[in-house]
Amino acid sequence: MRTRRKYMMRAARVSLFFNVVLFAVKLVALVVVHSLAIATDFAITVVGLIVSVILYKSLKLSTKDADLFHNYGYGKVEHVCEAMEGIILVGIAGIMSFQAFSAFFRPGHIELPWVGLLTSAIGLSLNFIGAFFIFKYAEKSMSPAVKAEGTHYLLEGFISASIAGAFLAAILLKRTSLVLVVPYIDPAITLVISIAVSVPSARLAKKAFINLLDASIEEPSKMETVVRLARNAEHFCNFRDLRTRTAGHKKFIEMKLIMPKEMPFARAHEITRVIEEDIAEGISGSEVSIKAVPCSMDCGIIADGGQCPYIGTA
Repeated sequence: MRTRRKYMMRAARVSLFFNVVLFAVKLVALVVVHSLAIATDFAITVVGLIVSVILYKSLKLSTKDADLFHNYGYGKVEHVCEAMEGIILVGIAGIMSFQAFSAFFRPGHIELPWVGLLTSAIGLSLNFIGAFFIFKYAEKSMSPAVKAEGTHYLLEGFISASIAGAFLAAILLKRTSLVLVVPYIDPAITLVISIAVSVPSARLAKKAFINLLDASIEEPSKMETVVRLARNAEHFCNFRDLRTRTAGHKKFIEMKLIMPKEMPFARAHEITRVIEEDIAEGISGSEVSIKAVPCSMDCGIIADGGQCPYIGTA
């Protein structure tokens, strides 16, 4: 657990550092170039910087142990951070789409496109480098909030690449007979960027809201739980009421184990403890809670007059 916390906080620091640098670079570009596409990119970076600060605070909170007021810990704050980022980005995309559509009817002149090309190239390099490290830490920490931040950086990198391509096209077209097209490149690329941002951002927000509603753990972890139970099947009669949920990087697994009726309480407790540890070992980041329940002797074997196979083996 401590190792995962370490990687989560490293990711938050990397995100904060790169967003501060990106903020400075894109602010200079916005002041000098006066481009609608750069304004969109800058707005997304501002959101990224704010979310980085929130992410840092949220990850510190999410790694706190459970207490009297939050019996299952603070893991869900990661999903709140995801949802917040997705909603804000969708809002920015909607506003910039409107601005881009309006700009088609009153296109403006882009000043110093070479500066825009250079700053966009710097931006895409920083975004892709940041995404590399953040995804690396997301894999090691298994944090959905860190993974979402990596996706944000990757998306920003492609946005910067698109803007750089638009500036390059504007520079080249100025020397051709298609010079009249140049004023429309900026709103066109802004509109494309806005649409490109809104789709994954909406998916991110939707996924976060689903997880806030106590979504079950992923299917491979469910199957691993059943496999671990089967491996210890000789120690219990059956299992029921298997329930799982996620809370950020944490996974909670609860169930009841049907034990032989005559099994001593101490022995039943020891078996459930061993199985809990076995499942937790196989599913990283999980907290397993098993309740031992005595058999009610109402199974098909007893109903057919047979002898319980577990009696005498407890």
